Formats: sequence, structure tokens, C-alpha cells
Amino acid sequence: MATAETGHITGTRDKDYNLIWFTEACLDNTLRLETYIEDAESDGDNEVAELFRRAQTESRKGADQGKQLLARRLSG
Repeated sequence: MATAETGHITGTRDKDYNLIWFTEACLDNTLRLETYIEDAESDGDNEVAELFRRAQTESRKGADQGKQLLARRLSG
């Protein structure tokens, strides 16, 4: 059974940790998708490469939004 960590152990409240995690996950996904795009292109599968490009664009948007929100929260 997992314990609910609300900042008492880590010093970071759940909502802040979740926002940091989300931003990092989006950035990681953006990097990972670059490899997938290259793999699809090397196989000549432009349809899959384009799917991964669109997903990468959305991951970048999520990362940018997360970074903006983190900046506002950390500066205030």
C-alpha cells in the first residue's frame, strides 16, 4: 500500500511535484519521439514519422505550458 506524500517527506507539495513531473515527462517524450521519427524515416514510413512529429509538437506545447506555469509559481 502506497503512502500519500503531501510534502511532509519531500518538502514538495503534490500539486507542485505533479507539475514538475508533467513538464519533465513532456520534455522526455519530445526527445524520445525524435528517435522514433528517425526510425520511421529510415524505414521510409512517412505516415508514422508524421504521426510522431504531431505527437512531438503536442509534447513541446505541454512542456512549454508546464515551464510557464512553474515559472509563475516559483517567482510568486
